Amino acid sequence: MKEKEKLIEVKNLKKYFSIGKGKVLKAVDDVSFDIYKGETLGLVGESGCGKSTIGRTIIQLYNATSGQVNYDGKDSREKSAVELKKMKRNMQMIFQDPYSSLNPRMTVLEIISEGIGNHEAHLNTKEKEAKVYHLLESVGLNKSHAQRYPHEFSGGQRQRIGIARALAVEPEFIIADEPIAALDVSIQAQIVNLMQELQQKKELTYLFIAHDLSMVKHISDRIAVMYLGAMVELSDSENLYDHPLHPYTQALLSAIPIPDPKIERTRERIILEGDLPNPVDPPSGCRFRTRCPKAMQMCSESVPIWEEVSSNHFVACHLYH
Repeated sequence: MKEKEKLIEVKNLKKYFSIGKGKVLKAVDDVSFDIYKGETLGLVGESGCGKSTIGRTIIQLYNATSGQVNYDGKDSREKSAVELKKMKRNMQMIFQDPYSSLNPRMTVLEIISEGIGNHEAHLNTKEKEAKVYHLLESVGLNKSHAQRYPHEFSGGQRQRIGIARALAVEPEFIIADEPIAALDVSIQAQIVNLMQELQQKKELTYLFIAHDLSMVKHISDRIAVMYLGAMVELSDSENLYDHPLHPYTQALLSAIPIPDPKIERTRERIILEGDLPNPVDPPSGCRFRTRCPKAMQMCSESVPIWEEVSSNHFVACHLYH
């Protein structure tokens, strides 16, 4: 069996924000994981857990406080200016809000061709336009949409424009930051199916950030679960859903609605008590212990180790050490 090739290596990544009066928000705190070429890694967790911050730090919209992000085997901080420009071209982002992520003063043609102009300056105006028209068709729009402005489109259409913009410079890695969260349920599946089609055609790699666990399972090869700035579990999609190890993962999965009423009535629902702790002053030891139904004395005394407990199944929990 051919070994998977790593595209992104995240090692001990930390991103802290100073919020004044000497206080620090630890949005991402010592997170490590890999993303393999051609796969979709789903990243899930409650709002405020640091999912989006990880994506923005990988793509260098935020500078990491410490740790490293290796792209194609080399630390992004050690790349030359030419290598860095190539890396930024190969990494693109689809944003959560299709309303605020598109410039309202620019036409769709201008929005999509902006990146093409930055990275393919040798193309003339007609060649750029032809490329934009092809991109629009590839995301389910047409040539006539190119001269319109963002406010003339629905939410689903705007997100298609955002996808076309991300594809304009022919990247190999796309960070999708909750790309369906702001869309109607009826449109969400269309966007996810479109992303899967494009992934197969263009051999793309995705980091798919979301809180809808059922949709994440549908699109992801592997899933990583975050809680309060830390990674708590990572495994193959099917394995994580069938055999969740971390109590937090178990609670998240128990909340997913099941279409079969008989199963829904008989299954155990895990209700987490209390609110998400303050990320400025997280609990000692395991950050989840204040809400965990299986918390032990040692959970308050030491931080659980992140390690592989079975084949390709990683977890940070004292129950397994």
